[in-house]
Amino acid sequence: MTPLSILDLVRVTQTTDARGALINARDVAVHAERWGYNRIWVAEHHNMAGVASAATAVVIGYIADGTQRIRVGAGGIMLPNHAPYVIAEQFGTLERLFPGRIDLGLGRAPGTDQLTLRALRRPAEAADHFPQDVLELQAFLAPPGPDQRIVAVPAAGTDVPLWILGSSVFGAALAAELGLPYAFASHFAPDYLLPALELYRNRFKPSEQLGKPYAMVGVNIVAADSDAEARRLATTQQMSFTDLVSGRRGLSRPPIDDIETYWAGAQKEHARRMLARSIVGGPETVRAGISALLAETGADELIIVSDVYEHAARLRSFELIAAAWWGGV
Repeated sequence: MTPLSILDLVRVTQTTDARGALINARDVAVHAERWGYNRIWVAEHHNMAGVASAATAVVIGYIADGTQRIRVGAGGIMLPNHAPYVIAEQFGTLERLFPGRIDLGLGRAPGTDQLTLRALRRPAEAADHFPQDVLELQAFLAPPGPDQRIVAVPAAGTDVPLWILGSSVFGAALAAELGLPYAFASHFAPDYLLPALELYRNRFKPSEQLGKPYAMVGVNIVAADSDAEARRLATTQQMSFTDLVSGRRGLSRPPIDDIETYWAGAQKEHARRMLARSIVGGPETVRAGISALLAETGADELIIVSDVYEHAARLRSFELIAAAWWGGV
């Protein structure tokens, strides 16, 4: 069956601080490994009070150290924020520590605002060099040549698998050109999902890493024992997206009974459009939603965001998703 994976947002909530968010993320990974999930990723975000995964490589090491088999990686590293050499050192080190379990997804967006970008000492035009930076990073992870003077120690020769992430056709075209797996962020940018997948598959060129296209689709899924309870739990993410489009960067909020009391007007429509492909409901609703999404996209894998406020309820959501798809936990 189609593999399912997890994108953990490492949410800081109104009742859980950053340390608690990191502990919870590792606990999700421990349970996900037992339930059969393929991989768990965390993403680089900066200057966001509600997200604790800014030091992404450190978080990956913490999660990988608490698990045994599940793949752990970045979904993703925003490469324009970094020197490719440093990212090669970080992820090559992770691969040495946790061989065969590390993924490196790469994004072109800054993952923050322009003011914070200046604090990172990276110019805005760094994104223009993204394709070249991907190739440079790939070269540093490959076995070194006999006359190579700059070697990423201990990364050289680890060949950490690279992924291209995207929310438009740009990433799809680059992943196809380089022969890399592609992950589309339809959990927040669903508009270009189908065109991006079509372009990626049509233009794909085989590479040493990958012989044929491999597309992973991001999707929000909130599962509970009933459709009504799942809809209530999903209001946490609906409020987060409303805050995002309103320019607010607060902590994750507990669910409410009626989302219509929180969002309205243009902000509501923007948030709803970003969440348009969400699957929210009990086990039967979730199973049907996953089946429909796979039939529509032909995705090779799904990576799931389940942005549920209470840790126990979020674990239950991932457990129900696994049971709904694989027929038992």
